[in-house]
Amino acid sequence: MAETKTTVTAATAKTSSHQPKKSSNLFAVLAVPICIVIGACFYSFVLGNGANFEGGDPNNHPVSEGIGKWFGTIHKGGIVVPVLISVLLICVTFVIERFLYLSKAKGKFSGAELVRKVQYHLANKNVDAALAECDKQKGSVGNVLKAGLKKYKEMITNTELDTDQKILNIKNEIEETTSLELPMMEKNLVFLSTIASVATLLGLFGTVLGMIKAFSAMSNSGAPDSSALALGISEALINTALGIGTSAIAIIMYNYFTTNIDSITYAIDESGFTLTQSFAANHK
Repeated sequence: MAETKTTVTAATAKTSSHQPKKSSNLFAVLAVPICIVIGACFYSFVLGNGANFEGGDPNNHPVSEGIGKWFGTIHKGGIVVPVLISVLLICVTFVIERFLYLSKAKGKFSGAELVRKVQYHLANKNVDAALAECDKQKGSVGNVLKAGLKKYKEMITNTELDTDQKILNIKNEIEETTSLELPMMEKNLVFLSTIASVATLLGLFGTVLGMIKAFSAMSNSGAPDSSALALGISEALINTALGIGTSAIAIIMYNYFTTNIDSITYAIDESGFTLTQSFAANHK
């Protein structure tokens, strides 16, 4: 009966962990094209609205005041602007998605606090109370500790294995559950790390195109076209600002999320150490 119970628990853990993974993949597949479409529509219909330009013509200069001045100026940034807007939307989308997921993964209270509570209950040889604390925490640390505690409880009544083998079984259960939790916490961070580099390159590409236009205006015979020169420089700076701004957001949030994941991982490692040390001390 003990072996059957363990098998069912592992299968259930794998099923529950795989299900969010599929949802997360579907989210990524849908989010990217939707952000691209929204970015293109925002560039064409909001930034390119005739009300943002003199005479209602996007070929003219932006209006001199109001928010339309800024919208019209950004629209003049050229063909790279809708791409940068789409990349910014993708960045913000995955920042929100990761923030919500990691907030849930942290649980109702910190992993360090859960470990202390579990240590207290195990010292009093009350495994059921420790399991109840894991249910209350409802985070990744709680999930790993719960799986380890179930194996811990099973090993207490096991008479076929020696203490070292029992501890090894507990360690293996914790490692298996951890291997299912960690990939879900790191999921979609690759988008932020990629955007951190790509956004800067896209901004630089737009900058180069703008400078080409500016120098082209200066190369005209006779007096340089000051209007075309200013437009080219403006286009270059708009793309630079969008690219650097998007990259900065991606870098900051990527580092923020990895720091949070590291703290959760540390709490998981601490919980595994707590279980094995408690078993070795109380059930020799």
